[in-house]
Amino acid sequence: MAPSPDLDATLSALADPARRAVVDLLRRRPRRAGDLAAELSLSAPRMSQHLRVLRECGAIVEESSADDARIRTYRLRREPFVALRGWLDDVEAFWGAELAAFKAHAERKPRDRRS
Repeated sequence: MAPSPDLDATLSALADPARRAVVDLLRRRPRRAGDLAAELSLSAPRMSQHLRVLRECGAIVEESSADDARIRTYRLRREPFVALRGWLDDVEAFWGAELAAFKAHAERKPRDRRS
């Protein structure tokens, strides 16, 4: 089974260490872009680029404050990570079956060979 385009986008987004660091920070709690940039020592424009990629793949969502529309916070979305986990589980199951078959083959007793 081939990965879906959504899964491809998630994997591509998570290939960057800075974006994985953003995900790690957002796992703890939602944060503003400026707070993320400061914690990761990134410029605001660079952080904006990373957040855009994560938004486009659906890994995060941007929310505006009810009190002040200028304040935007970012939080993780569960769905892309559930899809990623499902795909990884499928890959792990495949390799588990392959290794079990190899083990069974390796442990088979050789047949008597008669000429």
